Amino acid sequence: MPLKQAITGAEAIAYAMKQINPDVVAAYPITPQTPVVEYFAKYVADGVVDTEMIPVESEHSAMSAVVGAAAAGARAFTATAAVGLALMHEVVFIAASLRLPIVMAVANRALSGPINIHCDHSDAMAERDSGWIQLWAENAQEAYDYTVMAYRIAEHPDVRLPVMVNFDGFIISHGVEVVETLDDDVVKNFVGKPIKMYPLLDTSKPVTYGPLDLYDYYFEHKRQQIEAMKHVPRVFKEVAEEFAKISGRKYDLLDEFMVEDAEYIMVALGSTAGTIKHTIKELRAEGKKVGLVKPWVFRPFVKSEFQRVLNARKGVVVLDRSASFGAEAPLYEAVKSALYEVAVRPQMGSYVYGLGGRDITPEHIRQAFEDAFKGNLIADEERYLGLRE
Repeated sequence: MPLKQAITGAEAIAYAMKQINPDVVAAYPITPQTPVVEYFAKYVADGVVDTEMIPVESEHSAMSAVVGAAAAGARAFTATAAVGLALMHEVVFIAASLRLPIVMAVANRALSGPINIHCDHSDAMAERDSGWIQLWAENAQEAYDYTVMAYRIAEHPDVRLPVMVNFDGFIISHGVEVVETLDDDVVKNFVGKPIKMYPLLDTSKPVTYGPLDLYDYYFEHKRQQIEAMKHVPRVFKEVAEEFAKISGRKYDLLDEFMVEDAEYIMVALGSTAGTIKHTIKELRAEGKKVGLVKPWVFRPFVKSEFQRVLNARKGVVVLDRSASFGAEAPLYEAVKSALYEVAVRPQMGSYVYGLGGRDITPEHIRQAFEDAFKGNLIADEERYLGLRE
């Protein structure tokens, strides 16, 4: 029977990994990711799992270790945050380029400098074009569920790409919530045994990983990654449908909250969606037709889905918890680009909020919606919520 537990998001991910029982976990501590691996290390120490746990000297080494493990045919996992993810940058690209089905939990945190340990999305946004699938959790329940689903997506023969499970630092990683976990056997059967393709340890069929790849074939190998990413929406839907049967929780590419008759729709990633949903309910009680679109999957960016949902609305308000210096904020840029092709383009507004962990409140959400109600959204003007003047 499913078990309801009051646990943090970090513990929820570690619990899911305990149930999956990966072959190799390599990690280096960094706030606010550290509890994920601390909880999992206890499972290793207690003999609950038979995972090979590798404490390494840096995040660069952590990603390098799981790349080697996955290339050998092992099911591998790591976790990191912020500057740790930035230090992995080189090897993050290698993991995707080698088509290795690694899963990595990222406790989203602001990048230095100045030094900041609190939540924003600049770390994951810096890796959005690395070739990793990006899933974004709103709460600890989603962080748990995505972790259970991740290997099924990553290891699918039509995909073979690594998956990043993003969950907001401290807000989700350290916040205690009620999480409904599945039975160990249910998770084990759902995830199944690792699907191995071209493992280094199969000496009967020798392969090479990481060779020099100049202009003769590099272009074609990048095209293969592009085509693999195109399969992700279909595979995600298939895995999500199976997951719904064992959990009762339904996922799709986009979380559409009260959008059916909405005239004004807000788009946002991560835990802020909870605050937006609360505010939308209040505005609905006041007769305002508002809704939320929360991407559960940010990479690949499902342009056609955004076009379907946002076409012909009066206004679309996009919230970014990261900045793009000298360009439009990343989520807004993607949504705006998608809507270029729709028949009736809505008025659009871009809002940056919450950098370095700054609170986002219902009043801030109302402020952005009020701009939309007044027809005061300006597509080429970036605005800020909660910024001191």
